[in-house]
Amino acid sequence: MPRIVPHLPMRPLWRCRNCGAEWPCQPARLSLLVEYRGNRTALLVYLGQQMAEARDQLAQLNPDHAPDLTARFLAWARAR
Repeated sequence: MPRIVPHLPMRPLWRCRNCGAEWPCQPARLSLLVEYRGNRTALLVYLGQQMAEARDQLAQLNPDHAPDLTARFLAWARAR
């Protein structure tokens, strides 16, 4: 039976260990929505912490480029 690899971030690049897309990738987003079902505030707090860590690590890798990570980490998780 094949081993299931979760869609987790590979630090300090912040790409998915499973699919290589920018983390949180679509499967990770779906998994997070399920995990935090009924507690959107906790999800946003968690994602905000992850975004701060990603910003710091990505800035160390490329100090001349500070990407805006808001859409990638937070915008998709806000209640519609």
